[in-house]
Parts: sequence; C-alpha cells; structure tokens
Amino acid sequence: MRIVYMGSPDFAVKPLEALIACGHEIAAVITQPDRPRGRGGKVLFTPVKEAALAHGLPVLQPARINEPEVVAEIAALKPDILVVVAFGQLLKKPLLELAPFGAVNIHGSLLPYYRGAAPIHWAIVNGEKETGVTIMYMDEGMDTGDMIASMQMPLFDNYNVGDVYEKLSEMGAELLCQSLRDMEAGVIKRTPQNHAIATYAPLLKKEHEEVHWEKTAAAVHNHIRGMYPFPTVYTIYQGKRLKIGASVVGEERAVARPGQVLAVDKEKGVLVACGEGSVWLRLVQPEGKKMMAVQDFIRGYGIKSGDCFGI
Repeated sequence: MRIVYMGSPDFAVKPLEALIACGHEIAAVITQPDRPRGRGGKVLFTPVKEAALAHGLPVLQPARINEPEVVAEIAALKPDILVVVAFGQLLKKPLLELAPFGAVNIHGSLLPYYRGAAPIHWAIVNGEKETGVTIMYMDEGMDTGDMIASMQMPLFDNYNVGDVYEKLSEMGAELLCQSLRDMEAGVIKRTPQNHAIATYAPLLKKEHEEVHWEKTAAAVHNHIRGMYPFPTVYTIYQGKRLKIGASVVGEERAVARPGQVLAVDKEKGVLVACGEGSVWLRLVQPEGKKMMAVQDFIRGYGIKSGDCFGI
C-alpha cells in the first residue's frame, strides 16, 4: 500500500519501521512541528521525524493538519490509506475520507476502554490487570471508530509506563501490518464499539502528578509506576519537590500519619505510611538532581524515621 503516516512520539516509531519492513510505500511522514524542549529550550525533532529522516522519507510538519492547503497537499500524494499513531492532532472529515482505505489508528488500550490521550498511564494508575492495543478505523469522534483488531497483555504490578509503552508499541506494529494485509486481501471485519461501556483516559495535567499519601498503598504504588518515566509523580520533602520513580508495596502495616517515614533501610529503601498500608520508595529525584537509587538519597540527605512527606 501507499501510505501517508502520521505520528510523533517514540510510541509511533516501531509501527513506522514495521510498515517499511513489510514493504509498504511511505509517501510521506507527517509529524508535529519542531519545538523547544527541556531546561535548555533546545529545539528538537520528534522521534518519528528522526526515524523518517534516517530512512530517507519526506517529512511534513504542519501546525494545523486540517487546513485546506494541508489537506490538498496530502491528497496530491495519492495515498491508499492514512495511518495515524499518537500524532497529536485530531483529523476532520476531509482527511478521514481522503484515501480509498480511509484512516486507521493504533490506540494503546482495549477499546472501548480508556479512550483519550493517556490510556497507558491511566490503566496502570487505576490498577488494571490487563491492557492492550486496538487497530481501529478513525472517525470524527475521540477514539470512537469501528475496531479492526486487538491484542492484549497482562499488566504486572512491577510494570511502569515505560515498560508498557515499549511492549504495546511492538504489539501495535505487528498488529498493524497484519491488519493492512487483511485489508488488501479484502477480509477485514469491522466491529462497532459498545459506546455504553466506554471509559476515558484524559490528558495528564500538573495536578495529576502529586502523590496523595492518604490513599491505599496499592493506589500510591500504581500512581508512581503509572507516571514513570514521564511525567513522574512528586511529593514535598523539606519544602522542596521530590520526584519518585519506583516503589514496592510494603508488607508492614502503618500506624502513622499518611506520608510519615516509618523506616529507613539501606537495602530496602524508605518506608512511607499510606492511608492503608505502606510503600517502600526505591527511586527518587531531589530538586535540581538526577534520578537516583534511594540508597544514595539516604546517604546524602539524612532522611530518618519520623520525617514527613507531603508538607
């Protein structure tokens, strides 16, 4: 097939490379405009742009994908299908109907659950035991189109967002290639979503990043791993932000104020009381420092039993 591919973050790189490996013709890659990132404000390419350039593919970076002149430019490429993976802009009807095979998307959940911008994060934060990817036809709704195929995976308690992103990106790439083969063979089945049972995964905001120690130990642990390595949760310690990258639910029962340090152990880490139960912190990042093993934090910051997080 002749494909116009739209994607931006790391999650969209493996599917692009899979399409190339499967022998499809990539007419163009469309990605978000270059923007300044990080503390230094350096202008960086999106991961998809870097991958496209490495393969010698033409790259387009329109600020607004649905502008008539952009739609006309894409139409002039005469694609058989549009493939969209974490692109970052919603497509309107003129684009959705532009190609003979329409527009398809890889979504990082088992639809109709977790429609929206952050399905992987929220599935982990909410303590789900499984997730997956869905290949779907796109319509003008938010992840509401007919489903083509899906593949599931378990969500083990030690998986964080980075782990699941990597696995789902690989699964999505495999499932996408199979779906396009089925399309070409004319054996695709469209399955409408059950909108009555749909759930949503809203865009992450700053208020979602603070740890709430009054929650159960399991909920705190899921929050920590559901936000790492991006955007990463934080708590307040000695008046400054302390980011937390990894934790383990403790077997110890807490009889203390939520957020209070119950124990400091050079092997296990820092044990913190929750509203119910406790968690061991394993990876932390003090303000202005890099992420570090909690043992290094213990040695360098003098944390002790009785100290409190969150104040």
